[in-house]
Amino acid sequence: MKVKLVYLDHNATTPVASEVLEAMHPYFREDFYNPSSIYSPAQKVREKVEEARLKVARLLNAEPSEIVFTSGGTEANNQAIIGGARANRKKGNHIITSAIEHHAVLDTCLRLEKEGFEVTVLPVDQYGTVSPESLQKAIKPETVLVSIMYANNEVGTVQDIKTLAHIARQNGSLFHTDAVQAVGKIKVDVKELGIDMLSLSAHKFYGPKGIGCLYIKKGVKVESLLTGGGQENKMRAGTENTPGIIGLGRAAEFILENREEMEKRIRELEELLRQGIKDRIPDVIFTGHPENRVPGCVSVCFKYIEGESMLLLLDQQGIMASSGSACSSKSLKASHVLLAMGITPEIAHGSLRLSLGKDTKREDIEYVLEVLPGVVEKLRAMSPLYRRGDG
Repeated sequence: MKVKLVYLDHNATTPVASEVLEAMHPYFREDFYNPSSIYSPAQKVREKVEEARLKVARLLNAEPSEIVFTSGGTEANNQAIIGGARANRKKGNHIITSAIEHHAVLDTCLRLEKEGFEVTVLPVDQYGTVSPESLQKAIKPETVLVSIMYANNEVGTVQDIKTLAHIARQNGSLFHTDAVQAVGKIKVDVKELGIDMLSLSAHKFYGPKGIGCLYIKKGVKVESLLTGGGQENKMRAGTENTPGIIGLGRAAEFILENREEMEKRIRELEELLRQGIKDRIPDVIFTGHPENRVPGCVSVCFKYIEGESMLLLLDQQGIMASSGSACSSKSLKASHVLLAMGITPEIAHGSLRLSLGKDTKREDIEYVLEVLPGVVEKLRAMSPLYRRGDG
């Protein structure tokens, strides 16, 4: 079989769309000016930065003044959680999050524990869903902030953010959602959701790396983390990443124009991949919600084998995927997301995440379905666990 390059790790990052790259290009050389400078060429760049802000606002159904550009999703999460908790500490010192959050949220909450905040981590069910009842039970008058991710990066499960945000609002608590894996894949409307803050990252939806934003609802108090300049309405000091901002704006525009069509096509390919795995490989467990999940995320555990070995053999056949969270691929620990969903460590270690994107083709899926059964069979043949289980 001829080796073919197939990229199925779009939850980790996406290629920059040609339209986005073209829009960014002038701002590296021809229009390199600092948008904070007073002379006219710089002010023209400033106008383009504000146009990009408007495009991002349109994608989220927000106001341009509610968009704060950041270096990406991690910074946006830090800004929302630390800045929001500190600025509203008079309300209380209690924070609520969930067991399946990205470490950019979990570790940030743990950091605030050292400042005297109390953190409650909500459990999830076997699909990775946070129940509104668990939030209602955990929330209290001292709860200053609730942070629940919109879509999970490993299993793709989408939360009922509108209901969860309503519970927080009734209690007078801020509600933040890490929407890094949702924006660009499904419709995200901040007004409809009734949320206070939202984090996104451009490189998850065909924009450049190193740029993202935090939506902060008008009137919400958030303390700035970076000081030393008046940029971003004094919310984020530092010279603007103009090419990145322009790229984020064009990526937002690209998603508005193409998301529905992409979602339909990706879901069809995803179903082909899921059914092919079911038909060809025994002893597999699909993880994540069977219906409420973002398009293109196939998370599956193969019994009796180890995910890292699977990735290496797939890589030899040109297939790029991940095991568990992409941001912790160097770690041999079982995924905290899968463990929180009640999956045993032995099974969780055999996890594989295949995430599809706009350029994924049917022949890519067919190639994976040719290669994957042989990889699994080879690893199981070497596994004493499989021989015992098979015997």
